[in-house]
Amino acid sequence: MKKLVIIPAFNEEGNLEKTIKDIKDNAPDFDYVIINDCSTDKTLEMCRRHGFSYLNLPVNLGIGGAVQTGYRYAYYHGYDIAVQFDGDGQHSASHLEDMVTTLIDTESDMVIGSRFIEKEGFQSSGLRRIGIKYFTGLIKLLTGKKITDPTSGMRMVNKKLLEKFTDEYPKDYPEPESVVTILAEKYKVTEIPVVMNEREEGVSSISLKNSVYYMIKVSFAILIARMKK
Repeated sequence: MKKLVIIPAFNEEGNLEKTIKDIKDNAPDFDYVIINDCSTDKTLEMCRRHGFSYLNLPVNLGIGGAVQTGYRYAYYHGYDIAVQFDGDGQHSASHLEDMVTTLIDTESDMVIGSRFIEKEGFQSSGLRRIGIKYFTGLIKLLTGKKITDPTSGMRMVNKKLLEKFTDEYPKDYPEPESVVTILAEKYKVTEIPVVMNEREEGVSSISLKNSVYYMIKVSFAILIARMKK
């Protein structure tokens, strides 16, 4: 079984080295590919210097476009499973095998690593937790399914969703919208508890300044995704 870690990266020069080491040490059965989303720091230089596996985007596509690039790479290279894995050091590769086991044993199409099931490790800021709870409630209202960590960037998919996401994937802040879409289409989504770390270097793409924009835009996107089905 071929398994791929997709690492979207925008200005992650301070975090990528330890992220790749974590994967090699704790998930050696996985291949990986870094999607350099037109970084303006030395991310590309670091990938070249260390001989990392990477794709270099000529223009900035945002998180959705970068992740979809990874899904396309996985699908056309014959991978059976792919997992989105942030390049900022917040995720732990020690959970990846458990995610594979859950994906197979529960016959799920997507497995999400949730920090809010056992509530261990870094729980995000108070403001973001409010936003996450809001999206949890909205998704439950629209689909009947409770997703405790709908903004989690640690998500594993099977080959059916690889094919789907190759053709169609949300562009901005895609995690909540894509979950609503696949739940509406009767794909099976399962969560497992994971422990996440606090970002040590760099800046998150979702700042306090654009949080209100994020909430409004994603809410509309979720509603439209549900109405389409």
